[in-house]
Amino acid sequence: MNDTFTLNNEACKFSEKSCRRNSSQMLPVVDWLSDLPETVQQTELVEVQFKNTRKGYYRNADHLPLEKGTVVAVEGNPGHDIGEVTLTGQLVLKQMQKYHIDTERYEIRAIYRLATEADLQRAEEAHAKEHATMIEARRLAKSLGLEMKIGDVEYQGDGSKAIFYYIADGRVDFRQLIKVYAETFRIRIEMKQIGARQEAGRIGGTGPCGRELCCSTWMTQFNSVGTYAARLQHISPNPQKLAGQCAKLKCCLNYEVPVYEDAKKNGIVLGSPVVEDNPEEEIGFQNAVGEGDVTRFDKKRKNRPNNNNRRPNRPNRPNNDRNEHA
Repeated sequence: MNDTFTLNNEACKFSEKSCRRNSSQMLPVVDWLSDLPETVQQTELVEVQFKNTRKGYYRNADHLPLEKGTVVAVEGNPGHDIGEVTLTGQLVLKQMQKYHIDTERYEIRAIYRLATEADLQRAEEAHAKEHATMIEARRLAKSLGLEMKIGDVEYQGDGSKAIFYYIADGRVDFRQLIKVYAETFRIRIEMKQIGARQEAGRIGGTGPCGRELCCSTWMTQFNSVGTYAARLQHISPNPQKLAGQCAKLKCCLNYEVPVYEDAKKNGIVLGSPVVEDNPEEEIGFQNAVGEGDVTRFDKKRKNRPNNNNRRPNRPNRPNNDRNEHA
């Protein structure tokens, strides 16, 4: 199947891998430089994505033939993990710059190999235990009286380690909990605290706008949202309408705040009509005929004298029938 598309005038050509979504992964990235081989050679770094929104950056030291969608085995701690390549080439550096990743402090691990059938089967068996592990982990945390919620569990590709994502309002001492988890599940435990917005991004869903959640598609930095944003935009203070799936104020309330603040500084009242300048007056152009003036229909018509008053009196038309019988 040919996955290359060309415009009718052959002015532009692009491939499916450059614009398609990252399969079923969240936080997709459009690799619009994938058709330029020279950009791939600019760096050995590759973006690899795992379950939901977790991503990592690895070094392709062996120069494996990697492209978007390739499943690879990468270095873990310990063991190895299985992930999908979501970005290669120059845009990887741009993504690391966007996430403020310092290459001097960030541990860049290696890509071992292309994932084999044995790797995929082992990873599938490990991921199949995640839901049951999450339910049991919640029960154990509740039995210890800890005020926390296990939101998700992610097994490493080789099954030797699992990340427990939890939500807590305050500081939690889970040292005893880690011992209980290690004895129960017989794996290495890593606890990672996330916020309610991050949990919604990992779970995913559809917002009231009918589109996928912003935290699942493109948003990675979560700024605080206050009721000031709703009051500034004159939005009804209804908690059910203002809250998102994370039970927090919707992130999209912040999107248009700068526009409303600028309008407020300029004295523009919400709901007032916008006064547009006449572009012909700005450039000093005057249409002598007047046909090009779009406002000519708004001008009041001058009072004209009644034409009937100026019309001369006409004699009565003769009645032919009456003249014939006269």
